[in-house]
Amino acid sequence: MSNEYQPEKVWTWQQQSGGAFANINRPIAGPTHEKTLPVGKHPLQLYSLGTPNGQKVTILLEELLALGIQGAEYDAHLIRIQEGDQFSSGFVDVNPNSKIPALRDHSVNPPQRVFESGAILLYLAEKFGHFLPKELASRTEALNWLFWLQGSAPYLGGGFGHFYHYAPVKIEYAVNRFTMEAKRQLDVLDRQLADNRFLAGTEYSIADIATWPWYGNLVLNNQYEAAEFLDVASYKNVVRWAKEVAERPAVRRGRIVNRTWGDVQLHERHDASDFDGLAV
Repeated sequence: MSNEYQPEKVWTWQQQSGGAFANINRPIAGPTHEKTLPVGKHPLQLYSLGTPNGQKVTILLEELLALGIQGAEYDAHLIRIQEGDQFSSGFVDVNPNSKIPALRDHSVNPPQRVFESGAILLYLAEKFGHFLPKELASRTEALNWLFWLQGSAPYLGGGFGHFYHYAPVKIEYAVNRFTMEAKRQLDVLDRQLADNRFLAGTEYSIADIATWPWYGNLVLNNQYEAAEFLDVASYKNVVRWAKEVAERPAVRRGRIVNRTWGDVQLHERHDASDFDGLAV
C-alpha cells in the first residue's frame, strides 16, 4: 500500500477537502451570523434535521405522544445544515457545539436547553417517566447501550459512512478500517439481540430508540446503500430487531420529521395533523 501523503508540520485548513460537507466543515466554533430561532406554540421546541441523530428525538417524542403524554407535544423546526443554519447565533445559544438536534424546554423557567442527542433522550425519558426502566439493574443496562451507541455511531457515520459513501476520493485503507469496525459493531449488537428482544432486555427503551436510526436503517438498507457490502443479512438478530422496531407507528412518524429527502418528507412538525395524507 502506497503512502504518498505526509502530514505537514503544522496543519492548515483546506476548505474544499471535505467532499459533500466541505461548505459546512470548519475548525472553529461559534456563530457565523445573527439569527433568532423560531418558537412555536408547544413547550418543547426542537431544532433539527431528519438525520439518524435527529430521528432519535422525534421518534421518542412520537412514542411519548402515542402513550397520551400531552406534555410531549412539540414543534420541530428545520435546521438545514448544508446551508449553515446550525451556525446562527440563535442555534449556537442552544447548542454551542453547532450540531443537530437541539432542544429548548419552555415548560420550565428559565427555559432549559438540552443538546447532544443522547442527553436529550435521557432528559425526556426522565422528565416523562417512560422508556427508561426504573429498577436499577434494568436502568443501568439501558444506559449501558445508550452510551454504547453514543460512542459507536461516530465510527459508523463519520467513519464508515463518510469514507464509503460520501468521501470525494475512495481511500482503501480508510474504507477497510471503518468497514471492519462497522462489522464488529454489528456483531456486538447481533450477539446481544440473540438472547434479548430489545437491546436492554424485554423492554423497549431509549437504547433502542437511539440505536435504531443508525444500525436499523443501515441493515434495512436505508442508509449508505451498503447492506450488500456489509453482508447485513448475516446479522439475523439485528435484522429481526430492526424490522420489529420499524413497524412501530411512532417510529414510522418520527423518522420522517424534519426530513428533506426521500419519498416521504415532513420538513417541519407543529401538530399531529401535519402527518395527515402522508404514507407513514
